[in-house]
Amino acid sequence: MKPPRQHRPSNRASGPNEPRPPRPSGDEQERGQRGGPRQPGRFHHHHAGAETAPAPPRGGGGFQEPHRRDSQPSRPDRPHPSQPARSQRLHIAPDEKGESGSRRGDSHFPPRQSDHRPNEFRRDADSPRGTVWLHGLHAVAAALSNPMRRLRRLLLTEEAEAALIVRCQPPWPVAHERVDRGRLDQLLGRTTVHQGMALLADLLVPPPLALVLERPGPLIVLDQVSDPRNVGAILRSARAFGAAAVIVQERNAPEETGTLAKAASGALETVPLLRAVNLARTLVALKASGCWVVGLDSSGKSLVGSALAERRVALVLGSEGEGLRRLTRDTCDEVAGIAMPGAGGGLDSLNVSAAAAVALYELGRRI
Repeated sequence: MKPPRQHRPSNRASGPNEPRPPRPSGDEQERGQRGGPRQPGRFHHHHAGAETAPAPPRGGGGFQEPHRRDSQPSRPDRPHPSQPARSQRLHIAPDEKGESGSRRGDSHFPPRQSDHRPNEFRRDADSPRGTVWLHGLHAVAAALSNPMRRLRRLLLTEEAEAALIVRCQPPWPVAHERVDRGRLDQLLGRTTVHQGMALLADLLVPPPLALVLERPGPLIVLDQVSDPRNVGAILRSARAFGAAAVIVQERNAPEETGTLAKAASGALETVPLLRAVNLARTLVALKASGCWVVGLDSSGKSLVGSALAERRVALVLGSEGEGLRRLTRDTCDEVAGIAMPGAGGGLDSLNVSAAAAVALYELGRRI
């Protein structure tokens, strides 16, 4: 006869005639047939003399884990005393201490860098879609005097308010807010020369080409000129020499920004800035309206304003690096350059904004 087996605690029932604990896949009828006290297992602490009540069924007849049932209300994130804490199992610091293990959304999660700025000066809240922050004395004063601009906010330091009053007499179309220079640095960037003022305004709506052609003066067409400072400087020269408008591409051209407006020194408010989807088709439309399209390139003959005295010129300038593209050049009526007596030694061209100013001056000599 074999010696009796010694009792060893295990996850299985201690006797052959005793039922096993119900499985998670069993239904209520199976649990009724397998009645009786539960035996110790890996999910339950067994204490001598303690009786365990049967698990209450869940809504779908599922299995209630024994360690979920105690005198306290069950919580999904509360571990059983026999199990290590969640922070120990995952090897992260507890959330209550605000250490590196804190989850996003906890009160101790470090804020993003943008959250350190005051709420009234956060870019996402203060720069709605379709608006631009203008800065600088000339750009802000010109926008305040432009009835076509829709203005939203005007931020001024004490010194800037005094300077703006001299430039543009109040009352202004929008009430101003007194701020310090540090807040404007936060809003516009510390490297921005804002002169103590910033104006939030809607983007300008460009007029149609047909309306622009009713204005006198030459037109300037820019082929992929991408630097906003160059475009702003060209707008400034266009206003100085009486150009009707500046036309850029819809793509590969800078948007209307505070940097562009400041470089234009107020000319953005008086010289229309149009955007063409297809530049070659726009040149064809200008030719059909009676304009003589002149592409500016150093390889062409010298530009002479008196030779174009009887024509309305549309002056086309190429990008800063590559110049005119082939299709743009082929669409022009002629290609001309700027006479530079001192050229040589590696200097054979000018900056695009400087070239535009010289060419506009030359065209003005025809009168």
